[in-house]
Amino acid sequence: MNILLIMVPLGVAFITLAIGIFVWAVRRGQYDDMETPALDILVDDLPAPVAPPAALDVGGTGESAGRDAD
Repeated sequence: MNILLIMVPLGVAFITLAIGIFVWAVRRGQYDDMETPALDILVDDLPAPVAPPAALDVGGTGESAGRDAD
C-alpha cells in the first residue's frame, strides 16, 4: 500500500510531462504537414551524376590551365 504513495505522484508527473511535450510539439509546428513526409518516400529523385571537372579557362584567353603557353 505504501508503494501507491510513490507510484501515483510519479504517474501523474509522467502524464503531465508527456502532455507538456505534446503541447510544445504542436506549438512548434511538428504536426502542420502530415502528408508530405509520407509522400516523399515515394519520390525517386536520385542526385544528378557529378561531371568531371572541366579544364579551367585562364584569364579568359581561351587556353586551358593544363597547357603551357609557348
